[in-house]
Amino acid sequence: MSGTGSEKILDNPWDHSPITVYIDDENTPLHYSPTYYEQIEKALKYWEEGGNGNLDYTPVFEIVDSEEADIRIRWIENLESIEGAPSGVAGYAKPRISGDRFVKVDMVLEVGNYQGRGWRQYGDSTMLTISKHELGHALGLGHSNNPRDIMYPEYEMRDNINPILLSKYGSLLRAAGFLALIVLLFLGISWQYSRRKRKKLEDECFNEET
Repeated sequence: MSGTGSEKILDNPWDHSPITVYIDDENTPLHYSPTYYEQIEKALKYWEEGGNGNLDYTPVFEIVDSEEADIRIRWIENLESIEGAPSGVAGYAKPRISGDRFVKVDMVLEVGNYQGRGWRQYGDSTMLTISKHELGHALGLGHSNNPRDIMYPEYEMRDNINPILLSKYGSLLRAAGFLALIVLLFLGISWQYSRRKRKKLEDECFNEET
C-alpha cells in the first residue's frame, strides 16, 4: 500500500522511543466492540513493520495504562452526530505540537456511520483501516493522492458483519454456514443424479422407439 504524492505533517515528530499508546476501552459508546482493541494492536504492528513505506523512521510502540501516554485513543458513537464532523469522516488524530515535535496526539474513532437512511456499525476490517489511517497522522503523515495508499482521505466499508453479534453468535453463524454448505452440496449431487437418471430414461425411450 505504498503511495505517491503523500504529504507530511512532520518528518520525525517524536523525539523519543518507544511511543506510548493509551487505548481507552472502558469509557466506550453503546456500540463499541471489544474486538476493536485488537484492530488497534494490528494497526500499531502495521506501522512498526513499515506501514505504507513513507515514514523516514521506524516507530516502536508501547501500550500503557495511562492517559499521560503520547497517543491517546478513544471511541465515540458517531462523529457526525456527536461532534458535527462532515459526513464520511470516520476518525481524526489531533496533535499538540511544540516546535517541530509532537507532544501529545488525541485520536478519536467512531464506531459507525450513516449509510443511506440508516446508521450502521463498523465491522473489524473497516475499524482496522480507519485505525491505520489515523495512526499514520499520529506518526507525522498527511494525506496521499493515491487511492491505494492507506493515507488516502477516503475509506470504504470493508465488511458488513456486526462484530458484537459475531462475538456472541460466531459459533452459531459458522455452524449455520457449514449446514448451508452441506445442503447446497446435497442439492447439487441430487440434481446431478436426477439429471443422469432422466437422461438414461430418455435414451431408453428413444432406443425403444427406433
